[in-house]
Amino acid sequence: MKVTELTKAEFLNKVADYETSPNEWKYKGEKPCIVDFYATWCGPCKMVAPVLEELAKEYEGKIDIYKVDTEKEEHLAAAFGIQSIPSLLFCPMNEKPQMAKGAMSKADFKKAINEVLLKGQ
Repeated sequence: MKVTELTKAEFLNKVADYETSPNEWKYKGEKPCIVDFYATWCGPCKMVAPVLEELAKEYEGKIDIYKVDTEKEEHLAAAFGIQSIPSLLFCPMNEKPQMAKGAMSKADFKKAINEVLLKGQ
């Protein structure tokens, strides 16, 4: 499993259609996910990218990891109020998503994955 880049159309299809239901979060994924809002020029984003690739392999079959280029997908970034990057959207199956801002260590990612996305699975 690799980290998958999403366009706005793919986000609406795989994660949440926030345009159809702007006031209600309806997660569309089959397993929990992380969405990394990044830019190609961002130093901290470049530090996070290989960590996310490692986590995609470690948690294959348990979670999906996506990334959204905020420069290419400005409307999507604006819809989620992305003002600093990296910003990471953690989407559990049956709960509201949680946003984290800034680069995270692998240990911090694993803690968030286990506590927010997998809840001790």
